[in-house]
Amino acid sequence: MSAATVSLRAAAAVFPVSDVSNSVTHYRDTLGFDVEFTYGEPLAYAGVERGGAAIHLQAGGDTQRRPGQAAIYVFVTGVDALCEELRSRGARILVEPKTYDYGMRDFAIIDLDGNQLTFGEASSP
Repeated sequence: MSAATVSLRAAAAVFPVSDVSNSVTHYRDTLGFDVEFTYGEPLAYAGVERGGAAIHLQAGGDTQRRPGQAAIYVFVTGVDALCEELRSRGARILVEPKTYDYGMRDFAIIDLDGNQLTFGEASSP
């Protein structure tokens, strides 16, 4: 296969969580993600997606990585509206929306285990 035929098409962050079932419910009901798949009995792995952002949730006992140590930065439009939506759904806001010198306006939340999701959009100069 030549380099010309290789293409990276998508990516998913993998977040270790203490309880996959509870996390799936939180990502669906509080954060507005769609549940793309679940795996295992008891539930050990799941995929959630919102727009182009995919996150896989993995049972903490199945990895050496600890729940609460993962993070993702998601590029969005309508960052302030998204923050208000998530706040109204009960999301735990870690950092309020703020415009930074590096050209982004963003805010951060944490999930049930403390994994961090930061949402940002380019700010006007």
